[in-house]
Amino acid sequence: MKRLIKHIWIIFISSLGLVIANPSKAQQVWAEVNLSRSSVYVGQPVSVSIKVYTSTWFTSGIDLGNIQVNKAFTTYFRSVNGSFSRNGKTYSNVELIYQVFPYKEEDVMFPALDITIETPPEGGYKGVKMKVGTDEKLIKVKPVPPGFETNDWLVATGLSVNDRWLGSLGDVKVGDVLERRIVRSASGTMAKLIPPVQWDSIPGLGLYPSRTEVIDNKGKTAISSSRTESMRYLFEKEGEVTIPEIVFHWYNPYQDKLYKRTLKEVKIEVKPNPNMGMLASIRDSLASQQAQMVLEAEEDKPFEWLGLSWKQLVIIGLVIAVFIYFLIKIVLRLISWRRAKRQAYLHSERYYWDLFRKSVRKGHHKEAVKAIYRWIDELELKEPSLNYFVQVYGTTSLKDRLQKEPTISGNLLFEKENQDWKKSRNRYLKQKGKAVVKTKQLWVNP
Repeated sequence: MKRLIKHIWIIFISSLGLVIANPSKAQQVWAEVNLSRSSVYVGQPVSVSIKVYTSTWFTSGIDLGNIQVNKAFTTYFRSVNGSFSRNGKTYSNVELIYQVFPYKEEDVMFPALDITIETPPEGGYKGVKMKVGTDEKLIKVKPVPPGFETNDWLVATGLSVNDRWLGSLGDVKVGDVLERRIVRSASGTMAKLIPPVQWDSIPGLGLYPSRTEVIDNKGKTAISSSRTESMRYLFEKEGEVTIPEIVFHWYNPYQDKLYKRTLKEVKIEVKPNPNMGMLASIRDSLASQQAQMVLEAEEDKPFEWLGLSWKQLVIIGLVIAVFIYFLIKIVLRLISWRRAKRQAYLHSERYYWDLFRKSVRKGHHKEAVKAIYRWIDELELKEPSLNYFVQVYGTTSLKDRLQKEPTISGNLLFEKENQDWKKSRNRYLKQKGKAVVKTKQLWVNP
């Protein structure tokens, strides 16, 4: 039997040596995150490449979903399979490509990831689940350059602007309503980052905006978006009305240039209307439609309270509930422990000793005599009597006093003599403690 164990041990050591001598035989799995750039302007995208490697191959795809990044929008583009060779060994890899769009003038931290993959071990064929991790990556966000309007800032590789009027501009009279629709299509950005149109207030015109439409068009390698905004103009006075030009800017980060598109001013001659009574009803109708649109927009918004979504509120509520539950359990245990400790004290030697001490301090001699006899009853004595206690544990002065005055009275319990009682009690407790320790040491498990 010993010889068999020796052979098994030799084989194990030999196998371990082979693994150490040939580390390429052990499976290698790792992941890394790379940024296309580490410093960007607000709204400028950062391409994030997440690569996972294995020294064998992957038996299933990798899906990280839409990664949440604080203070930034993220969008997933595609995955790319690849391989490379190193020292005669071929490695497989999967690359997941995302784009991150910071929307605040604050640095963004791309989070560390725990990625679950399935890959067979060296020499195997069946996929085994395992996890690989990545480090977080810092993206520095630069503020809008000086001299640029932050409410008109847009980072894009291109921008087109289309302007269309619904209604005839050549035949307008007081009380008429014309709608102007502006469509901006931008490449290299998301619709949420296209700033809203800055509509100028114009004397003699009532402005009633319509609902904004935003669309993102994502391909395999790039993203484009569009934002459509409409404004209904109510002409309230006759005469010439000038609608000023609107200028749209965008910054191309690859060319490091600022571009602009301009919608020229529009002049409209407003004719009088003999039926001026209809103006008030049209104004009220537009205001009602505007209020309804605002209400619908609020209903379409995801529920938020103090900036928190309902999911975040539910999680916080659950955490608070769990905290309160455990807090109540702890408090109840503390109360139970306190009660048990109080009950134990009320039935302990210490409690009756404290009653004796209290009676002495107050000068209640009769009560002190009763208390000391009650205390003696709590002691573990061979003979439960005061004389026996004094003979065995009492001080010399206490023994002398007891011989002179065999009957316990208040005079024997004065504070001076009470120090003798205290010393005697300490002797008893010390002796009792030694007895307990000795008992524990001599105890043998049969």
